[in-house]
Amino acid sequence: MNDNARPEAATESASKRIALTVAAAFFMETLDATVIVTALPAIGAGFGIGALDASLGVTVYLIAMAALVPAAGWCAGRFGARRVFALAVGTFTLASLACGLAPSFEVFVAARVLQGAAAAFMSPVGRLVVLRETPKHRLIEAIGTITWPGLIAPVIGPPLGGLIATHASWRWIFLLNVPLGLVGLWLVMRLFPRRADAAPVRFDATGFVLTAIALAALVEGLTRLGGPQPGSAVTLGLLAAGVVTALAAVWHARRVATPLLDLRALAVPTYALATATAGFVSRIAINASPFLLPLMFQIGFGMSAFHGGSMLLVYMAGNLAMKSATTAVLRRYGFRNVLTVNGAICAATLFGCGLLSPGDPLPLMCVLLFVAGMARSMNFTAISTLAFADVPDEIRAGASTLGTMLQQVSLALGVALGAMVLGASQALRGAPAVELADFRHAWYVVGLLMAIATLMTLRLDRQAGMAVSRRS
Repeated sequence: MNDNARPEAATESASKRIALTVAAAFFMETLDATVIVTALPAIGAGFGIGALDASLGVTVYLIAMAALVPAAGWCAGRFGARRVFALAVGTFTLASLACGLAPSFEVFVAARVLQGAAAAFMSPVGRLVVLRETPKHRLIEAIGTITWPGLIAPVIGPPLGGLIATHASWRWIFLLNVPLGLVGLWLVMRLFPRRADAAPVRFDATGFVLTAIALAALVEGLTRLGGPQPGSAVTLGLLAAGVVTALAAVWHARRVATPLLDLRALAVPTYALATATAGFVSRIAINASPFLLPLMFQIGFGMSAFHGGSMLLVYMAGNLAMKSATTAVLRRYGFRNVLTVNGAICAATLFGCGLLSPGDPLPLMCVLLFVAGMARSMNFTAISTLAFADVPDEIRAGASTLGTMLQQVSLALGVALGAMVLGASQALRGAPAVELADFRHAWYVVGLLMAIATLMTLRLDRQAGMAVSRRS
């Protein structure tokens, strides 16, 4: 081996270990956010309250996470990304222990707030560390590594939560995080390099308040929009407040020297397309799938929860199978070609889900779900990598924070869109309950949205993302 190649090889080896550590932390965080949903009845029973009241544990987590994400980039720059990420993992672990041992519902809710606060820093700061420590020509592999938790956890979380709550105690959902978190914290302290803190920048308190209110109101409003009372005054008020404060936050960010909400990355064409336009729209469509699939199998097809969950495993297998090929495909064909062709495949599979019927052969359903999972995996990896392909180092912290914020909103929008179309279709039919026909309409709307996002990718330059897709 050439002596000159050894430092680079060592750097690449270290960056891989860092990416795996961040991915493990992301998986713990994302799984925790999704696994609790099906365990709410058991949690409520444990505290002597109803499942609806127990859902407060989900609400406060999402609000705390949304409200504090805007401060993540500033904290990483002021106190060091290694220190902030380690503190976030440690706090999340302690909060998980508190959730699992909570003697009362009030303590449980307080611990969930702490979990959400820690999660707010894990995603943007962890991504920032990976971007900073990974050579550009290895960025596709690194981004692919840290995106798989977001693909897999939402699929396996709900059935896993139901399994644990049914055959063990719901408390184990949180207690299992403790050993994982401790190992993760040890790896962070061992693997993450120490770097000098950046020069202190004045904290933009006004920008933080505006952005925190906007994001928290939008996430909660969109969550309620997908609930049983989408047109309630509270829901509409939250959405209105979110939009108004978001506009105020943008107005403020354009008029101060060091804004907390750093919008400079939006001037980078590849970042803007991957996070704010085509990528944002495609995430809405794709995030609706894990919501619609289990409901369709149980309500529309009459499957048991176990059978429907087993079908989701096929979808997950497609996600995993594509991971080994994403890097080679992106290097061979480039981002524009991959996003266009894969986007068309993704849209076709979404339309295909709307054409499924209970009497269709099981192998046919499995093939469709497997291909849909593969297309979803490729889309996530491609847009996540393209977003940071051309972002300068000095604005990566702000770009990572803004990207996380937009992902949160797109996730909430995806679920809300699916629920709204189901409700609207049912109302137009005058039916007393949601049926298979309503799911068909939801899949068609989601598929159309994905098709629109795919057409938007045609604006990409053919050389877009070459800085990360070409070999060293």
